[in-house]
Amino acid sequence: MLKSGILNPALLHLLARVRHTNTLVIADQGFPFWPHLETVDLALVSGVPTVLQVLDAIRENFTIGQAWSAAEFLEHNDADRQAELRRRFAGIPLEFEPHPQFKLRVPHAIGLIRTGDAAPYANLIIESA
Repeated sequence: MLKSGILNPALLHLLARVRHTNTLVIADQGFPFWPHLETVDLALVSGVPTVLQVLDAIRENFTIGQAWSAAEFLEHNDADRQAELRRRFAGIPLEFEPHPQFKLRVPHAIGLIRTGDAAPYANLIIESA
């Protein structure tokens, strides 16, 4: 029985298949459903868990080479939330792009992790190093 780290078997199964340069989407509660993309739904209630909480859990055993976020995140979230995001990517390229362009990357991901995050445009795409 697992006692620490990620305990969700579906999430562990998804993470185990990520290889070099593969991407994962960590999405907020309102992100569209993608029928041909494996989705692990971790949303419990609105706000739980957040995208950043899931990111923190994944980083224990996941090396991020690059990440993308929607430029709209910067327009719709306060300075504290923006600083929290940037802090987690210190030393890692984090690119902000228009949301329609961001969504063009989604179908190329290995999978999507849905959270309960209610922050506007909280979605991330992370690339394995």
